[in-house]
Amino acid sequence: MTGVSPAGTTPTSGAGGLFRGPNLPYSLTTFVALGVLIGFVVVTRPFAGADAGSTTAPTVATGDPAAGETMFSNRCSVCHGPGGEGIVGLGKPLTTSEFVGGLTDQQLFDFLLIGRSSDDPLNTTGVAMPARGGVPPLTDSELSDVIAYLRTLGGA
Repeated sequence: MTGVSPAGTTPTSGAGGLFRGPNLPYSLTTFVALGVLIGFVVVTRPFAGADAGSTTAPTVATGDPAAGETMFSNRCSVCHGPGGEGIVGLGKPLTTSEFVGGLTDQQLFDFLLIGRSSDDPLNTTGVAMPARGGVPPLTDSELSDVIAYLRTLGGA
């Protein structure tokens, strides 16, 4: 009897093979599991920037305050004022900022990478702060320079 299979099974000949019949649930589970695993690796990047035996996260390089002052003057002062004293309705004062003063250099760097949207509940001015200082975006090195400059202001 050619082409007859026991009850509950699928013939092995013809199109479909592994992805038909009783093997289908296992095939779908495998694809879903691989998708979740790949998604986890892409999102968390568990091996990015890790040295063998290193237990600490990469740190922000120490910037140049003089170069940071130039970057600040060209980008940040539009809202935060020429000396970081703030402009009402635009940018908070940075000379007395408990927020900036309470962050480590790494935390401040991470904040500057993403900026703050105008609809963020913590945004009290209603004006968006652009990620990386706007267009064109500041490089990592330039952000480190700005942070070094901010640390020279009174409250930061």
